[in-house]
Amino acid sequence: MVKPEFIPLEYLLGRIAGKWTINILWILDTHGMLRFGELRRKLDRISTKVLTERLQMLEEVGIINRYCKPTMPPQVTYALTDRGKELSQPLYQLCNLASDWYGDLTVQTTQ
Repeated sequence: MVKPEFIPLEYLLGRIAGKWTINILWILDTHGMLRFGELRRKLDRISTKVLTERLQMLEEVGIINRYCKPTMPPQVTYALTDRGKELSQPLYQLCNLASDWYGDLTVQTTQ
């Protein structure tokens, strides 16, 4: 059996292209370190289960850090790593591109 070729861009996009993942990255970039509850409130309508899964995946690939203070109850916060901060610039560029394209589509569909 032939092993499929590893394609770094495909791997990265597979990690960040989920419904909630970009929003999580955007919020952590704009607000800095946040506790789980704060992050969940900023992501209106996300379930606890989905947020937990996305945060675990982002931590596994080195895009965010999870910090846990041994208090009662534990105080858990999340923040972008240097790798996550490096990802911010291309995300802002994609956001601007999407805004440009969306504006173009809006003009085309209203004419």
